[in-house]
Amino acid sequence: MLDAIHAAGAPVPVMRAYLNGEFVGERRMSEPAEPTPAIPYPNGWMLGQSRTEAILRERLADFGVGVEPGTALESFDQDGDGVTALVSRRGTRETVRAAYLVGADGGASTVRKRLGIAFEGTTDDSVRMLLGDVRADALDHDYGHWFAAADNPMAGIALSPVPGGRHFQCAAPLDDDAEPTLATLQRYLDRYCGRDDLTLTDLTWVTVWRPNIRLARRFRVGRVLLAGDAAHVHPPTGGQGMNTGIQDAYNLGWKLAAALDGDDAPLDTYEPERRAVAARVLGLSTDLLDKLIAGDEDALHRGEQTRQLDLTYRDPADLARIAVGDRAPDAPVEDATGRSVRLFDLFRGPHATLLCFGTTGELPTVPGARVYAVVRPDVAIVDAAAVIDVGGHAHDAYDAVDGTRILVRPDGYIGDIAGADDRTPASSA
Repeated sequence: MLDAIHAAGAPVPVMRAYLNGEFVGERRMSEPAEPTPAIPYPNGWMLGQSRTEAILRERLADFGVGVEPGTALESFDQDGDGVTALVSRRGTRETVRAAYLVGADGGASTVRKRLGIAFEGTTDDSVRMLLGDVRADALDHDYGHWFAAADNPMAGIALSPVPGGRHFQCAAPLDDDAEPTLATLQRYLDRYCGRDDLTLTDLTWVTVWRPNIRLARRFRVGRVLLAGDAAHVHPPTGGQGMNTGIQDAYNLGWKLAAALDGDDAPLDTYEPERRAVAARVLGLSTDLLDKLIAGDEDALHRGEQTRQLDLTYRDPADLARIAVGDRAPDAPVEDATGRSVRLFDLFRGPHATLLCFGTTGELPTVPGARVYAVVRPDVAIVDAAAVIDVGGHAHDAYDAVDGTRILVRPDGYIGDIAGADDRTPASSA
């Protein structure tokens, strides 16, 4: 889906700041990072949620699977063999039987509530934020725009361009008695911008957001699991919520597949891995929100952590540069025909991948995994399932020597590392 996402989105824009209507400068939420062999896509990419969902649905349709809007879960029961759910759509009830049920049904999750799982955290009704997608044709759509008063420069209204059209997403603090309407957004813009030539039109989406920062105590009860906002809800600061939910699904999907094939062990790692990540990301988003509410001049800055490239499932006691549980690095290589490929190309798909560095003989067989020899240019290739590390980037990224074996999970994280002195075949989980 990378090509579709790149085509539909845009880089994170520079923000132009105005105080009392006067332009005072430009700033970035974060400085762009240069791509490296290990991290070819280091920067954030702007794409509206509705378009992101459309791309995901289109890809799902390629596999003959459709999303059924307007379907409600009324109840469910589970036993040792599966889950029986009662759903309704267009006034018709239907009983569905499945091996597992995943509740990805949002912050008000029916699944979570019926399981009786505590949703721990805070809700602050004293803070209300008005968010809406509007047109502001007098503004340059290649930039974001921040309007505020000179005596309070961190309290204002932000307009960020939505890729693929002329709309901006507008964000402003909402007075207690104000309604979420186009007129309200226009009134706030007039208050902060100090100009009379900026007219907002075509409000296509609007909501009132309040700090509701919560984490489910459990992500799994038997054959029922939680993912996305059903398991954790975030403030919009940092842009972490949707990315975290998608990673929940990526982590969970291959583990459910393994369980359906008779191996339950990977599924037992879903809750400890993803709940720890969600807790960390919630802390990061909350810190950014607190800075914004306090008027901190650093509130709009986004550090390396918001890229989510350093999220790991490693043992905290493991201080190695590369460890089991880390995100698997990329590297440019060549296949046996001399064609340029990347390790990410080898990883793509529902399989695990075993990289055998320096192997020149027969490759091991690992159930559920594709196995490749990774050799340096001066090594003769004796197997079609070999790639040449022409620049040495793969060896560097994995701290690999001849005999090192790296097992990469289907979700792109390192599942096992074996050294040259460890001849036990790597497992497939």
